[in-house]
Amino acid sequence: MVSEVLQALAGEWTGEEQIAQTRWGPGGVAASAVESRLVLGGNVLIQDYREEREGKPSLAAHAVFVAGQAHDQYSLYWFDSYGFVPTEPAPGQWDGHRLSFLRSSLRGQTRHIYALHEDGSYELTLESSFDGGVNWEPVLTGTYRRKS
Repeated sequence: MVSEVLQALAGEWTGEEQIAQTRWGPGGVAASAVESRLVLGGNVLIQDYREEREGKPSLAAHAVFVAGQAHDQYSLYWFDSYGFVPTEPAPGQWDGHRLSFLRSSLRGQTRHIYALHEDGSYELTLESSFDGGVNWEPVLTGTYRRKS
């Protein structure tokens, strides 16, 4: 059975992003390209992400989304050019409108929130916490549309 949530995220996308100033780097605007494909019967989504600032590559990421046995449970494995390598998958949940994950590492926590819109686009919000989830700092907000 194909995960409808992962199926909605499959395809080629372009994104417009607002990056917050963080301990990882300066803020600003970015453009991105996202290529996502379903594998293994439609319950795994492989995603390759490329971000550019001022026409130059700034971040690349490879993500693996896995649909769990329960219809609303998911896992995320995230690798990026900043050197993040997961020690375990980030648990996630689908609430009917948003797919949310919480990644934890020695560097803190990062929350990924994928909100699907009726027009077929989606929004991604990233937030980080360095105090166990008490306070959250914005990292990125992006809107992604399918390439025509």
